[in-house]
Amino acid sequence: MAGRFDSLNVADGDLVLMKDMPDALTAATLVFEDGATQKFTPDGQTTYVEHGRPTQGEWSIVKDGEFSSFWPPSYRARYALRWIVEGGTVTGLSFTEVQRGDRFDGRYE
Repeated sequence: MAGRFDSLNVADGDLVLMKDMPDALTAATLVFEDGATQKFTPDGQTTYVEHGRPTQGEWSIVKDGEFSSFWPPSYRARYALRWIVEGGTVTGLSFTEVQRGDRFDGRYE
């Protein structure tokens, strides 16, 4: 991912602004600490794969630093979205579930 976000002036933990969210989410597949992966597409679709089992969902921007996800048939959640920056380079995204505070860090593949 080096180079893709060089024009942004962001630090580790900064909220992802609405204008940057589509590029941030769709830049590459995200790999989480437990080995699960998630891919976001520009058309608002997302695929989460855990232990080889894919789950299809949808995503949409709510406001600066926040997006929502829908996982059929009825699960909805909102996440605060923050940059992960290491050594001056954007390396991933941090997702914090707004209601419960659960945090998941994904690194770009």
